Amino acid sequence: MLRAVAKGLEAQELILASLALAAATPLAANAQTLPPAIATDPAVRVRAEALIPVLAGRPGYDTLFAPAFRQAVPAPRFASLTQSLRATLGAPREIAQIQPIGRWAATVVLRYERGSATMRLVLDPAAPHAITGLLITGTALAGDTAARIQTDLAALPGTAQLGLYALDGDTPAPVFATGGDRPAPLGSAFKLWVLAETARLVAAGARHWDEVVPVGPRSLPSGILQGWPAGAPVTVQTLATLMISISDNTATDTLLTLLGRDRVDAMAARYGGATPVLTTREAFAIKADRALTAAWIAADPAQRRAMLAAQAQRIAGAPIDPLLFSSGPVASEGVEWFAAPRDMARLLASLRDAGPVVRDILSINHGIAPATAGRFAYVGFKGGSEPGVIALNVLVQAKDGRWYAVTGSWHRPDAAVEEAPFLALVTRALDLIGS
Repeated sequence: MLRAVAKGLEAQELILASLALAAATPLAANAQTLPPAIATDPAVRVRAEALIPVLAGRPGYDTLFAPAFRQAVPAPRFASLTQSLRATLGAPREIAQIQPIGRWAATVVLRYERGSATMRLVLDPAAPHAITGLLITGTALAGDTAARIQTDLAALPGTAQLGLYALDGDTPAPVFATGGDRPAPLGSAFKLWVLAETARLVAAGARHWDEVVPVGPRSLPSGILQGWPAGAPVTVQTLATLMISISDNTATDTLLTLLGRDRVDAMAARYGGATPVLTTREAFAIKADRALTAAWIAADPAQRRAMLAAQAQRIAGAPIDPLLFSSGPVASEGVEWFAAPRDMARLLASLRDAGPVVRDILSINHGIAPATAGRFAYVGFKGGSEPGVIALNVLVQAKDGRWYAVTGSWHRPDAAVEEAPFLALVTRALDLIGS
């Protein structure tokens, strides 16, 4: 939701994650890749080939992986994760594809007995070029079906909702949907409402993409604007771009305040969203104060608006602990942003039609593995996560011209959710398109 940065990782490393419905890793939604023109060193293929028997459960972990990786992912954890992959996909067989993302890194597609796994592989540039990073970013089951995806979705603890919608008609048509009509926490995906209202005002001539405005009060990361000088000038398009591509919270709050809460509320309501729409700072401040949290949860929309007005100065000046979420979910089902997956699919269809600037903003961060994204003519994405919540919204155009949305969320109030298994289900839903 409010933190799109990787939790629990060293910045220079990618930790192994199984997307076979069993891992506990951060969502790699903000990963950026280097231009593919940079060829990989031959050692990348050598290490990728050497990885196959290790993923199959045979010896070699201690010599193949760098000490820092082994410390972050001890051998028993690695064995558990790779066993989960084999339980879903069968035994690993061969390298199907290597796509360079730098001299010492590549996206590797590994063919398994019953499907394939896509992984991001990073090597130490120094000999013997041990593996320093391994992230499974997608899996595909041969012969997968909507029914199997829904069965695996139902096995997740807590409440999980997911739908694949065709967007070629007047309203999204579900290819399959589980819980598509139930409002669910969105996390940072609420920022799509702000983008939609920005686009509406630009189309009406009330705002302009190149309009220069000052950066507003700081929120917590994710993002970069919280570290910029107060009042630094930026354009509306810059704010919208940072808000969507790296989920910048300060950019979001600046833009929401510029547009006006009433307007953003109206846009949210048009797409089934709960109102009033909080800024990220307001959400942090309310979550951090037990009395405010209780009052917010007990209030109706009108009372919540009055509460925000009465507490505006207090919220604006309140120090916010950056470790607010370090102990697990914090009011994740009460102080949040809510909408149903079906309504988020409607919103994505509207944003698709909002013009090239909006489509470009949505497509900066694909949020899915490069191998999956490469199957489509267009990919737009906005997700959100915090302890206890993950929401993913993907807009794609198939190469035959048809448009689809995959939208959904997984949440529980009692424990953090593991983003990787849910991302795997979203990837599997995307793999059904054109199959």
